Amino acid sequence: MATDTVDSTVLLEIYRRTARIYHADCKFRQMISTGELAIVYYPVRGQEVLAAAMMTALEHDDYLVTIYRGLHDQIAKGVPLKPLWAEFAGKRTGTCCGKGGPMHITHPESGLMVTTGIVGSGIPIATGLGLASQLAGDGKVTVCSFGDGATNIGAFHEGVNLASLWNLPVIFLCQNNRYGEHTKFEFTSTTETVAERGVAYGIRSVRVDGNDAAQMYAAAREAVEHARAGHGPTLIEAMTFRFNGHVFGDPGKYIPKEELEAAMAADPVPRLREQLLALDISPSTLDDIDAQAVQEVEEAAAFALNSGQPELRENRLDVLSEEILG
Repeated sequence: MATDTVDSTVLLEIYRRTARIYHADCKFRQMISTGELAIVYYPVRGQEVLAAAMMTALEHDDYLVTIYRGLHDQIAKGVPLKPLWAEFAGKRTGTCCGKGGPMHITHPESGLMVTTGIVGSGIPIATGLGLASQLAGDGKVTVCSFGDGATNIGAFHEGVNLASLWNLPVIFLCQNNRYGEHTKFEFTSTTETVAERGVAYGIRSVRVDGNDAAQMYAAAREAVEHARAGHGPTLIEAMTFRFNGHVFGDPGKYIPKEELEAAMAADPVPRLREQLLALDISPSTLDDIDAQAVQEVEEAAAFALNSGQPELRENRLDVLSEEILG
């Protein structure tokens, strides 16, 4: 899909979200490398545009369920950077008072209902959120984000089947980055694509270039309108690539050098910038967006570093709807 089919203001908004994700990912990896931060981190470099385009198609109060490689989804959905950063760092100023950590980021105010630490476990949760919205008639759409590795576990088939059977407003967003942990997609799947699995369950299924902002946004927008109109779920298989190993510290030697070089040569971030320049958006406009993102990230990192650890009594809070221990 050509960029002229999507309004340039939409692409600029996608660029703003992409810039925040890009600079946040770089900052996290830099802080871990220098010892400023000691956390388990799953890099999202290479998948920024996909998340930014998907979340731009949503309303603020729509729901998102994501997985531990979820920084890009969380930022794109609008989780404020300071409490997000503090939660990654395990500080009491975090979105979950430092009790969730990187694997369990939650911020319902932004529609981020849960980040799961188990591959594929968010899929039935998203199906449940879709059922709740259908019963309540609130018009909300739920996006469930997961990797290609999640499509080989039972929860994927159970969740997609029920969402189809009950015609739920859920978008199953498979971010196919070609590797499930250390294993190539082709070595673990009996089908050539994930999208064709959705067809088997009778739901609308599409496969797109997730690293193309216009194509990804158009697919996301169509899926949102489809769900909001009461026509049921969509499976989007968004093709992408991660530029780093599975987890920070993994050198990713299982990825052939030629494959990685080709993916990095098609880096979606400069690609989006070039698309905007071709639409007569000035370089200074994009530079200003990047500078603003860098400032926001630096302030968020400083906020987290200067925040304190949660108190021991926090372990007894937020367990039940009505606190019984102070």
